[in-house]
Amino acid sequence: MANNIECPIAGKILAININVGDQIAEDDEVIIVEAMKMENPVFSEFDGVVKEIKVKVGDRVEEGAVLVVLE
Repeated sequence: MANNIECPIAGKILAININVGDQIAEDDEVIIVEAMKMENPVFSEFDGVVKEIKVKVGDRVEEGAVLVVLE
């Protein structure tokens, strides 16, 4: 079963702290989004293995956009 990590706020991707194949745990910081001139960390809500990263640094994303797919 796949779980998605979604963006909690619209903004620009500043950093991606994971790679495909990484084992991550709930509450790991996976991505940093810049919004309103502030850096906002995005944390995983699930344990799992990174199956796909759907964004790259510099991308603009909307609130609710899928950032990472876990398996």
